[in-house]
Amino acid sequence: MNKTIYNRKTVNKQFIDNKYDDMKNMLNIVRSLNEQVENEIEVEDDETDEFKRKTVEEELTKEYSVSGGKIIVHGATEKDLVLTEEEKSAFQETMEQFNEEVSDMAQYHPLNIYKENVEWSGDLLQFDVRFYYSIAEVEGTYIGNANMIKVNDKFMEVLKDVKDYYATFQSKWAKILSDRRTTNIETGEGLGGDNLSNEVEMDSGVE
Repeated sequence: MNKTIYNRKTVNKQFIDNKYDDMKNMLNIVRSLNEQVENEIEVEDDETDEFKRKTVEEELTKEYSVSGGKIIVHGATEKDLVLTEEEKSAFQETMEQFNEEVSDMAQYHPLNIYKENVEWSGDLLQFDVRFYYSIAEVEGTYIGNANMIKVNDKFMEVLKDVKDYYATFQSKWAKILSDRRTTNIETGEGLGGDNLSNEVEMDSGVE
C-alpha cells in the first residue's frame, strides 16, 4: 500500500488556501444575496394587481491584464464588462501605492469588479500572510494564515499599514463604482453611448 507523505509546510499551505476559499465563498454568498434583493424589484401589474419579479440575469465576466496584474469585471451585459483607461490607471496606482505604503514584497491576485462591490487580495510574501479587501456590505480588511508567525515590531507595522491602506483603496474604488453606475444610467438613456464605445478599448486579456 503506497503512502503519501505530507510535510508541515504543504499541509499548512493547503489549510490556508482552504480557509481563504471558505471565507471568500461566504463573502460571495452575502454579496449575491444583497444583489438578488436589489434585482428582485416588485412591479405592480395594473390589470391584475399582482406582482412580478425581475429575473436576475446570468453573470458574465471579462478579464483584463493591467501592468502585470489582472482585473476581472463581472456584469449582466457586455456593456457592464467595459473597462475604461481611467479604471486601468486606478488599478496600476493601487498596486504602486500598496508597494510604497505597505510592502513591495507582495503577490497580487486579480481585482474583481462587481456591480456593487470591488474585491482585491494578495499575499505578503515576507510573512506568508494573505490580505483581502472588500468595499461592499462586508467591507473591511481581512488577514489569513495557518502558520505560526513571530509577532515583532516589523510584523505589527505591516499589519497596521495593511489596515491603514484600506481607507485609500475603499475611497478610490467606491468612486469608480459610482462613476460606472452613472455611466450605465446615461448610456441606458441614450446619452453618449456611441462616444463611450469609441473611447474605450476592450482588452482581450493578453498583454
